[in-house]
Amino acid sequence: WEKDLRGVFRGSHFGRVLSPHFLPVSTGFAPQVLQCCQLCLGLTWLVCGLFQCEEAAYEERQYPAGKWACVTKGEPMYEQSISMSFMKLMRYICKENSVGCYLGMTVPVLNEIHLTREGTGLEREVVTAYYLPEEFQQNPPVPLDPEIHITERAPLRVITRVFYGMTTEETILREISLFWELLGSTDTVLRETYIVAAYENPSIPQRRNEIWFICQPQ
Repeated sequence: WEKDLRGVFRGSHFGRVLSPHFLPVSTGFAPQVLQCCQLCLGLTWLVCGLFQCEEAAYEERQYPAGKWACVTKGEPMYEQSISMSFMKLMRYICKENSVGCYLGMTVPVLNEIHLTREGTGLEREVVTAYYLPEEFQQNPPVPLDPEIHITERAPLRVITRVFYGMTTEETILREISLFWELLGSTDTVLRETYIVAAYENPSIPQRRNEIWFICQPQ
């Protein structure tokens, strides 16, 4: 089944990064994981029900509190960290959870990043987060993978800007710099922590992403 899963991502940037990092999965869960990946590649993702917004240079949004399944990785490359975390979350979503069923995909998937002290690169540690569908918010299924943690996040106010394409350390740093040029000088947002929000599956070359600047608590 792993050959089939590799085939799903073959030829994509995500597939090339992920190839050395495929994770073992219980044989009985393999068809569900493969089906889940194929569904994502078909863009049959569920929407979180938070906000859908018009295209703009940037905009401010308020997201409610909610429970998220999170994985933290610190691989040498940003793409490696998010790829490995994404695969772990996919297994949890597909069936490797305490209720043993497919939970349903939501978007965006969030990747929380931190700038280095010099501000010229990204810290290795990346937190990848999947918003649990509404029917599981009160009683989230327990992950079978000990590296996945269910976290309740406080309400979040962000300023967002859309960008398209692959998300690498280089492109993310460029988007952060461009966003600061648009915003100008302000002390209303955090300067060390940002979020990259992914709305489409990782195999799409020109996929939709957003960079989120996190507003200071009021």
